[in-house]
Amino acid sequence: MLGICRGRRKFLAASLTVLFVPAITWIYLFAGSFEDGKPVSLPPLESQPHSPRYMASSQQERESLEVRMREVEEENRVLRKQLSLAQSRSPLHHRGNHSKTFSMEEGTGDSESLRAGIVAGNSSECGQQPAVEKCETIHVAIVCAGYNASRDVVTLVKSVLFHRRNPLHFHLIADAIAKQILATLFQTWMVPAVHIDFYDADELKSEVSWIPNKHYSGIYGLMKLVLTKTLPSNLERVIVLDTDITFATDIAELWAVFHKFKGQQVLGLVENQSDWYLGNLWKNHRPWPALGRGYNTGVILLLLDKLRKMKWEQMWRLTAERELMSMLSTSLADQDIFNAVIKQNPFLVYQLPCFWNVQLSDHTRSEQCYRDVSDLKVIHWNSPKKLRVKNKHVEFFRNLYLTFLEYDGNLLRRELFGCPSEADVNSENLQKQLSELDEDDLCYEFRRERFTVHRTHLYFLHYEYEPVSDNTDVTLVAQLSMDRLQMLEAICKHWEGPISLALYLSDAEAQQFLRYAQGSEVLMSRHNVGYHIVYKEGQFYPVNLLRNVAMKHISTPYMFLSDIDFLPMYGLYEYLRKSVIQLDLANTKKALIVPAFETLRYRLSFPKSKAELLSMLDMGTLFTFRYHVWTKGHAPTNFAKWRTATTPYHVEWEADFEPYVVVRKDCPEYDRRFVGFGWNKVAHIMELDAQEYEFTVLPNAYMIHMPHAPSFDITKFRSNKQYRICLKTLKEEFQQDMSRHYGFAALKYLTAENNS
Repeated sequence: MLGICRGRRKFLAASLTVLFVPAITWIYLFAGSFEDGKPVSLPPLESQPHSPRYMASSQQERESLEVRMREVEEENRVLRKQLSLAQSRSPLHHRGNHSKTFSMEEGTGDSESLRAGIVAGNSSECGQQPAVEKCETIHVAIVCAGYNASRDVVTLVKSVLFHRRNPLHFHLIADAIAKQILATLFQTWMVPAVHIDFYDADELKSEVSWIPNKHYSGIYGLMKLVLTKTLPSNLERVIVLDTDITFATDIAELWAVFHKFKGQQVLGLVENQSDWYLGNLWKNHRPWPALGRGYNTGVILLLLDKLRKMKWEQMWRLTAERELMSMLSTSLADQDIFNAVIKQNPFLVYQLPCFWNVQLSDHTRSEQCYRDVSDLKVIHWNSPKKLRVKNKHVEFFRNLYLTFLEYDGNLLRRELFGCPSEADVNSENLQKQLSELDEDDLCYEFRRERFTVHRTHLYFLHYEYEPVSDNTDVTLVAQLSMDRLQMLEAICKHWEGPISLALYLSDAEAQQFLRYAQGSEVLMSRHNVGYHIVYKEGQFYPVNLLRNVAMKHISTPYMFLSDIDFLPMYGLYEYLRKSVIQLDLANTKKALIVPAFETLRYRLSFPKSKAELLSMLDMGTLFTFRYHVWTKGHAPTNFAKWRTATTPYHVEWEADFEPYVVVRKDCPEYDRRFVGFGWNKVAHIMELDAQEYEFTVLPNAYMIHMPHAPSFDITKFRSNKQYRICLKTLKEEFQQDMSRHYGFAALKYLTAENNS
């Protein structure tokens, strides 16, 4: 690359010299006719005096001028030679950096456009002026439906954001599932200069449902055909991408290719790199009609305004109807129909260099698209095998993909300096809240955590829920981090009902969890478990934020607020549903308490009944939860009464009470000011009491806490004096807020705290 730059500098210098040296010479000669800035009138030569002195001087000047002219001519000759050498070497530079396949496959533009297309995208090349304005918005359309596609598209977006230097506008054609997931993700991601619009994919089904499609993408694989009708009428151009795309360069380089379209070219596509459309993959293989190898629609440049004028809707519909009479169905979804249209109208397509869509399906010619890493622009995992595809350099491509897959998305929240950004209400409110905090406050980090916006990916895995007919369903709600992952299988075995989990993970840990879950028969057999990833940020474990996320995304009228370290008794799910009816939870403000016990044994023969639990309690195998370190937390449950109780009984709130309860889904959220260890459940139970919830202990329900190593946060609480001081300060502020909000009735919380 350095050699190319130097060669071009020489070429430029040579050109300028050839043009300007003669001009400078004559200016120099002409300047000799001036004296002190004023023109001197020279009479004709024959009118000059014929003195010997004058004749000698004139002869000397003439000889000097001739010598100088010969020197200039010699310099010009040398420069012309250098210029011709530079011109002869220039094409070699292009051929040396890119395979000949590029120029052969580009075929639809003129030679100048082809050469520019081959070189385009190497932003490091010297002297190249960007074809895209600095703050020009780049529009990208993606069809995304379902849980898996919503997860896959994040890696594509990360790769685009990593390289981008321009504002982006994503147009997402999404079903209800993908919209819920991605709307929350982008709202909590808060990436500057990124705008998102959603279009209801389910409303578009009628436009393409008449087309039989064998491709695994289903009906959503046909929706790129109707983008001219779906996207805003004032949108002139858009880049259309599949979700299994990874960018290795700035997307602005691809956007710049629009400037090369000529005449009636309205589609920018890369040639298909397999033999599919040649019809020779197997006996009786009969693909849809295509021009040569056909084109791959994983990356498309659409000139929407021209397509609308050409009546694209009518064009593709007529073509599809005609071909379906003999083909009966599509095999590659929209790609078959695009190619059939291009076969009839080849003037529509501008063929992109193949490095804009390096297709990593089995038996492709993708290796001819690159010689070096710097040649790669876009990688397309268009095989159903995805990362398991067979390719000579698949390890390199896989590592590139995994880099973005596990890349910390928080690092992509960078500003585009010099580009005005639209005012974002959420961002402005956040900045206002943070500006009101005192950074010199010793508890500043605690207070700041309350306002931190954590990137959140809902329903990270496939989720299905069918409501029960009697409207008594209960969801188990819990939160966890990576070090509690091993509890998931056990909980799923103990609780057959729906579960909502918030997992606090880094991007890399989220992928480890995905592999763990996909390798577990127990977890993969359960579709009624909602896994919501809250990405790590900051130094504290946001325990109450996690609980709120899990609570907010339940599908049942009731929820059991538990912790990940507890195993519910076998049959608790059905028992709670019966209790909901028995205690009329739908029409009363009750919090049903499930008594909590613990064991110090990592291997426990789990009690199958209350009688068996009481026996283990008497033998010292089990204990009431935290009786030896935090008796006040569960003492109000009145375990002595529970031993013999056969009916539910009422208990009063007491200071530091933190039982595990079943409540309606409309109960108040947890207070976010409490992070890490300490007072996170206590404050919630206090607020339930302030809202006049009645605490009722269930006589035949129980849960058991399983042993584990101390968490990092409890270690900080025990070892850090300032941590404990800040927690005490937050408690006092919470109690004051309770008094202001609930009035005189809330004064008992201050009194109880002082007496405890």
